[in-house]
Amino acid sequence: MSARGCLLAGAVGDALGAPVEFESLAQIRRAHGDAGVTDLLPSAYGRAGLITDDTQMTLFTAEALLDGGELPAALTAAYLRWLDTQELAGPAAGATGLAAQGWLYAQRAPGNACLSGLRSQRRQPGAPVNVDSKGCGTVMRSAPFGLTPRLAGPDVIADAAIAGSALTHGHPTAGISAAGLAVLVHHLSAGLDLPGALAATLPLLAARPGHEETVDALRRAVDAAAARAELGSLGEGWVAEEALAMSVFCALRHPDDLRAALLLAVNHDGDTDSTGAITGNLLGARHGEAAVPPEWAAQVEGRAMILDLADRLAAGR
Repeated sequence: MSARGCLLAGAVGDALGAPVEFESLAQIRRAHGDAGVTDLLPSAYGRAGLITDDTQMTLFTAEALLDGGELPAALTAAYLRWLDTQELAGPAAGATGLAAQGWLYAQRAPGNACLSGLRSQRRQPGAPVNVDSKGCGTVMRSAPFGLTPRLAGPDVIADAAIAGSALTHGHPTAGISAAGLAVLVHHLSAGLDLPGALAATLPLLAARPGHEETVDALRRAVDAAAARAELGSLGEGWVAEEALAMSVFCALRHPDDLRAALLLAVNHDGDTDSTGAITGNLLGARHGEAAVPPEWAAQVEGRAMILDLADRLAAGR
């Protein structure tokens, strides 16, 4: 099932990359051998398999899409619930849904723009925030937009992802990159392979204002994958278009091998948990839950909740 595969593989990629997020590739290889990370590892957060803010926010995106109200308001409310998990010690009395899950009340290097943008939304709902920020915190949470029947078609999906991005990151590239992941996930879930999904997505993105950095990065990713270039030639993944392009590169290099794609995505100098998560979202949407290595799936934090949200998202309820 595409939704299960997308969210579960994204969480696994997140957990694979988390222990080495702030290390260089040279440091990774010194610590773990020439092959680098080859398995789930304990991190500064604790045992192997723990997720980070990437998966946390993805789950809150999914919960917003299951809300019956208007989407902008539902996204704002859901992300403010996530903000509570970063500021409170545990669930408040009467909390429901994700806000009632004590395991989500863990700070795992949340992005500064996500925190500051949502604090601004709390004070001034709808006001422009972080207009110069294009961090990858918008992309890594946006796969669910491409998984729900509530959003009818690629243009509506792109609009929703851009609106969600603007709650924390005001730079156009952040929104276009979030839309790029969401629309790719939509096409992959519908049965296209990644080259086909890219062929369908790039014209849609190119028709929107502020698309240039994202479209250029994706085209460079396609060329780099064909040339078997180094992943690092595309950047480090801290900003939105680089994280998306690097993840597309990894998925193109190993289109039918999720394990290999994820390991490529988490062995580099940059934002390894985000590129791991996004790569997992892409190939998980393409191949489904069965493609996720079972020994990794069994260890990932919150697996039951992740799969439940995926099922409900796919069913639109």
